[in-house]
Amino acid sequence: MTEKPYPDNNELRLSQFDYDLPEALIAQTPADQRSASRLLHLDTLSQIHDRQFRDLPDLLKAGDLLVFNNTKVIKARLLGQKDTGGKVELLIERITEDKQALSHIKSSKSPKPGTVLHIAPNLSLTVTGREGELFSVQFPVNVLDALDEHGMTPLPPYIEHAADAQDEARYQTVYAQEPGAVAAPTAGLHFDDVVLEQLKNKGVRLAFVTLHVGAGTFQPVRVEKLTEHKMHFERYTVPAETLKLVDETRQQGRRIIAVGTTSVRALESAAKQREAGQAGVDISGDTNLFITPGYQFDLVNALITNFHLPRSTLLMLVSALAGMTPIKQAYEHAVAQQYRFFSYGDAMFIETPSK
Repeated sequence: MTEKPYPDNNELRLSQFDYDLPEALIAQTPADQRSASRLLHLDTLSQIHDRQFRDLPDLLKAGDLLVFNNTKVIKARLLGQKDTGGKVELLIERITEDKQALSHIKSSKSPKPGTVLHIAPNLSLTVTGREGELFSVQFPVNVLDALDEHGMTPLPPYIEHAADAQDEARYQTVYAQEPGAVAAPTAGLHFDDVVLEQLKNKGVRLAFVTLHVGAGTFQPVRVEKLTEHKMHFERYTVPAETLKLVDETRQQGRRIIAVGTTSVRALESAAKQREAGQAGVDISGDTNLFITPGYQFDLVNALITNFHLPRSTLLMLVSALAGMTPIKQAYEHAVAQQYRFFSYGDAMFIETPSK
């Protein structure tokens, strides 16, 4: 059974997207192998099936299009101190120019323009201004080069250990290509070369978008009435080649399956930005698309995703695709069956409910 019509957006409340999660179910480390995770399958009849991620190729059909986010996590976390000796912590949110970036900064006092932040003997940064909650920071060298040498992998706040060599390898998809994310598109962490090859052999087509995941993905929603929430912006690009495959897939009546909520937001944002009949060009920009129950999807038919935090915008997105009640039931089932949650946790395959 489907759950349409959905509540009017004006009626949606944050408290409708809450659930109880035992802390022990928050995965602190990845599975031994990428594709060794469990997979909760929510089918077109909103029925729940317990599977393994390696079962995914059996659930897809020739002609289906899987759309991945090929963003690459940068070593965005920097530790340093001011001239006064006070400690500072930076989380680079966005690289704006070769030697400039916007950053979150934690310190005892907010740094003023002109403040110098000493990261290493050969690396000092200068705060040049402020844009809302972010600070403009000037680097003496290429930002990515500096981060590669001195930065740390920015693990999510609910992972309690400091990033180590395992995290550097596993908090990154095997197909990551475009540097710029400060959080991984975690649905993609389950895919390894073996699974990707099995999908290709079955006739499933693969395509890529880029959405640089920002730290805002972890920011809590602070308002009860969802129409009052201001969504954070993230940069995205949907290549012309991907748009061509999307169009062909739709014309053939096949499914477009997003790998991760970031791929959903990139595809749906491109659909809204794209002009009628436009072809052969990349679609890119900044998106703050906020998908809640009642949203009409233009392109996406199904979704592979991880389990999301209570009261989060991502939980609202999956509820928009599958229905609020089916998602609530699926999460209750996942807790009862002790699935592993969040970035290093298990996965879901959500199919759009049949009408």
